[in-house]
Amino acid sequence: MTLLDLARKLRPYIEKAALSLNDEDALEAKELYPQWSGNGINYKVNDRIRYEGVLYKVLLAHTSQEGWTPDISPSLFAKVLIPDENTIPEWEQPDSTNAYQIGDKVTHNGKTWENTIANNVWEPGVYGWSEI
Repeated sequence: MTLLDLARKLRPYIEKAALSLNDEDALEAKELYPQWSGNGINYKVNDRIRYEGVLYKVLLAHTSQEGWTPDISPSLFAKVLIPDENTIPEWEQPDSTNAYQIGDKVTHNGKTWENTIANNVWEPGVYGWSEI
């Protein structure tokens, strides 16, 4: 058996194991997840896919179509915003489908903020954030 044959044989098991990863670990192993395709792929809720180097979760089961890319289809996909709980990322405006959760930390306008409310889509300093 060649190395390529072995890789093909193990791939389904690796993909199954990848389903159990949390967001932080999934982002460390993005290569385990398939690239988004607009060619009629059946995506299930909570599937993870990559698009332009970014990891997304599927929010609504659907069959993919060209033009329904993850970056412009917030009803279908949510970008994973907090990739590593030990690193404080720059704040990004979330969609209603991937809001910040209590305890999430971000930097914004030269300050560090901690979210104090569930499902926060507000800019730090406006509502639901404490400066730390």
